Amino acid sequence: MILVLNAGSSSLKFAAFDGALSRVAGGQAAGLGEGRSHAEAVAEALAALGGAPVSAVAHRIVHGGLALTETAEIDAATRALIEEAAPLAPLHNPPALAALDAAAAALPGARHVAVFDTAFHATNPEVARRYALPERPEMVGLRRYGFHGISYSGLVRALPALSGAPLPRRLLACHLGAGASLCAILEGRSAATTMGYSPLDGLTMAGRAGALDPEAVLTLAERVGVPAARALLNGGAGLRGLAGTGDMRALLADPSPEAAFAVEHFCYWAVRHAGSMIAAMGGLDAVAFTGGIGERAAPVRARIMEGLGWAGLAPDEAANEAGGPRLHAAGSPVSAWIVPAEEEAEIARSAAALLAR
Repeated sequence: MILVLNAGSSSLKFAAFDGALSRVAGGQAAGLGEGRSHAEAVAEALAALGGAPVSAVAHRIVHGGLALTETAEIDAATRALIEEAAPLAPLHNPPALAALDAAAAALPGARHVAVFDTAFHATNPEVARRYALPERPEMVGLRRYGFHGISYSGLVRALPALSGAPLPRRLLACHLGAGASLCAILEGRSAATTMGYSPLDGLTMAGRAGALDPEAVLTLAERVGVPAARALLNGGAGLRGLAGTGDMRALLADPSPEAAFAVEHFCYWAVRHAGSMIAAMGGLDAVAFTGGIGERAAPVRARIMEGLGWAGLAPDEAANEAGGPRLHAAGSPVSAWIVPAEEEAEIARSAAALLAR
């Protein structure tokens, strides 16, 4: 059995998969850090398995830094590199390490594998990954990495089965949730993405500001200090900063001007960044929505698809309201789909492939 651990800053999702990679158990522990630790959540996950033997544990790691660009079995050196990358994803790598250490202590006979969100974007060309900064020692590591790679990898795998057709050559993938990003997937590989050095860049998100002028960030840091600026930009900005909540369901149900503006901000910047992704691919053949908002917020999908009419997408309004999975009208040159996110299953598949090798 493969146990998948997906640790967030205040939660731990777990799922167990049998030898055929069928999900046999799963759950989530929330409210961590408020009396319960990630180590306690790992113990609860193991207890939920009822003593079933675990041969491998696959860990979702958000940031692999410069060195870790593909799924890897975890040894002391790999763990050290994950910890070295922790400042690049301060809300994600530290809790993942806490879960990793707890699982390693509880299951010393199991093999432990790290699957990285950044790995999918290692195929971006250097011109897309490098910032226009001089080559100096203090600049090492300052480059675009990209995130949500596990979700995008799973989407690439799932879309052909869902659509009944080969993977489109130029695919705009939209992972829209509390964290949100777009990815230009050209011939099955990431060619560009909206997140950069950290998960803070790009689209408006639940609590993250998205793209900001660097001078605005420096000015904010001067005014309130670096720790307060980091906390604001990573959790107190975005939809929450505009309308008081990062919950898209609440915003769509709220008739206030502030809520309407926050939703419009989210959609506007998704469409605007989509233009950049389409340019990176030289055109567009298909759009795929995934993530909590992408899968369930029909008004958001409608606004984004409307904004992509210039690229050839003709949406089917009734299909969108019904929840897809096909979203495009008959005869549309560009297809559109909802692809349910299955990150835990993709992590299990990636880990199983590595262990089989």
